[in-house]
Amino acid sequence: MEDVTDAGIYARESPYLDRYVQVGAASGRVLSVSFPDVPDADAEADHPVLDQIFEYLDGLEPVSFDDVQVAMTMPTDQRAVLESVREIPYGDQVSVETLARMTSGLDHEADDDIILVRTALDENPAPILIPDHRVRDGPSAAPPDVEQKLRSLEEL
Repeated sequence: MEDVTDAGIYARESPYLDRYVQVGAASGRVLSVSFPDVPDADAEADHPVLDQIFEYLDGLEPVSFDDVQVAMTMPTDQRAVLESVREIPYGDQVSVETLARMTSGLDHEADDDIILVRTALDENPAPILIPDHRVRDGPSAAPPDVEQKLRSLEEL
């Protein structure tokens, strides 16, 4: 992975998504990915993670974000869920129940654990990089139209 130590906000317009993709980064990690209609005024257009995201959005071949470090500053149990989401391969999808099974320490039959999975998905700081759109019956932190386009891109 290229050096991503430059802290800041980076954004580029995506014709495919019909909105901007905005990345917040600091200390070599991605803090957030969002999809605003208008980017932050001080956003810059060039960043290696944006390059990877736009390669993914081109849809010409599967792109993995395994080498991108995402800052996961949330409770440990939610972090475990999102780490499991990162293991779902491009073009595959799982259910919330299956994701709970994939996550160590969770019981897919326990209502509290299913709620935990859904909460982690809903509060995902970096959609696309943590591909919550691959969980077919769970919420996504991306706007619904973005989630649908990501699912369509991967033929889910």
